Amino acid sequence: MQEWRCRPLEGLYCFLFLDCIHYKVRKEGKVSTVAVYNLLGIDQDGKKDLLGMYTSENEGATFWLSVLTDLKNRGVAEVLVACVDGLKGFPEAIGTVFPHAEVQLCIIHQIRTSLRYVTERDKKAFMADLKGVYRANSEEEGFSKLGEMEEKWAKKYTLAVRTWYDHWEHLSPYFSHTPEVRRIMYTTNIIEGVHRQMRKVTKSKGAFSSENALLKLLYLASMRIIEKWTMPLPNWALVFSQLYLKFEERVRPHLRE
Repeated sequence: MQEWRCRPLEGLYCFLFLDCIHYKVRKEGKVSTVAVYNLLGIDQDGKKDLLGMYTSENEGATFWLSVLTDLKNRGVAEVLVACVDGLKGFPEAIGTVFPHAEVQLCIIHQIRTSLRYVTERDKKAFMADLKGVYRANSEEEGFSKLGEMEEKWAKKYTLAVRTWYDHWEHLSPYFSHTPEVRRIMYTTNIIEGVHRQMRKVTKSKGAFSSENALLKLLYLASMRIIEKWTMPLPNWALVFSQLYLKFEERVRPHLRE
């Protein structure tokens, strides 16, 4: 694993977004695929901050434990909500380093995953029913709608329905939040937007000569991206107020004067 940078970080991040982007890198005369994991935080002012960039050929609890420990050693004391795309071993690791953090799986990715198991002919009808699950007003209503989907679709598309049950623990936390907070945390699109900009810089490259060469180029690209992050997320004053009401004891010690 290679760290992107070692600067001190904020004590509190309201949201932590994690996702990876894959590249080809030459190693000992062979070309292998390397995953670059980017961590983007939203601080209490509602501003985006790229916290770290890490490479690994295998993700898992051990890898994520080292990443999250690095964040903690650099000053992060509290993460309110961590939004991820089903990263293997991450829930276990964050439960060790930041035990009070909520883990929210990306709803958009979950929808795409379930639709893989549905034929084109039935996708429109399946999606119409699925909207009742993830657009429900409460976890209880969403789980009830999921039960209705199971009765209607499970015999035909067992996997498409079962994947929602299997991951419900980490798909459902956003139901406990207000609509303004939900809009931020239910998808990892915010970090995927960073990756889209990085791909524009790297799209003409084939296999990189080394991980260092790859990270240097991504670092330069990230510096140009970060320069544009001068404003808080839309409607942030309301969002932060709602987060404070829910997580007051955890937020209060880190409030700026």
